[in-house]
Amino acid sequence: MQIPLQIAFHRAEKSEWAEDEIRARVEKLQNYHDRITGCRVTVDQRARNVEGTLPPVVRIEISVPGTAPIIVAYEPDRLQHKYQTPDLGNAINDAFAIAERRLSQLKRARAGRNKDGQHDSQNQFLGQVAQIYPQDDHGFLLTKEGGSLYFHRNAMLQGDFDKLRVGDEVHYVEEVGDTGPLATKVRVVSADQT
Repeated sequence: MQIPLQIAFHRAEKSEWAEDEIRARVEKLQNYHDRITGCRVTVDQRARNVEGTLPPVVRIEISVPGTAPIIVAYEPDRLQHKYQTPDLGNAINDAFAIAERRLSQLKRARAGRNKDGQHDSQNQFLGQVAQIYPQDDHGFLLTKEGGSLYFHRNAMLQGDFDKLRVGDEVHYVEEVGDTGPLATKVRVVSADQT
């Protein structure tokens, strides 16, 4: 990990065995998913009852490049439904089991994305600039089907937006945005626009 493991105990008694268990489980996560850049684990005794049977909450935050942090946190009642007498050991095991599942889902999603042929060269189309509005930072492409497709200045990967002219050929990738289909990853075909 690029950032050292952080373990904190809030309103909970610090325990050496718990810290050792957390370190071992984080090491197991790292062996499973080698791109983890940081991990923070917090043990928090948010609530107590008369019998002292409420387990603490174990919160795990895992940093992996290219995605939002993976956060595992839940309320103690989850453990009380699952175990007759839940304790810190159960809380640690349950939290890390969930973290392993989330990392597994992330790993499968990334592997699936690579296997599905989502590479740009396989998904790009040839189009022409149909309308250009430099003052408004956008334009429209004419697709091979004869339709019109919006694109923004920021979608340009190759070529100069300000030098685009109606009729210029471009390669683009079609995606669905908030308001409908749009062109992304626009590259000018002609050499004089690069």
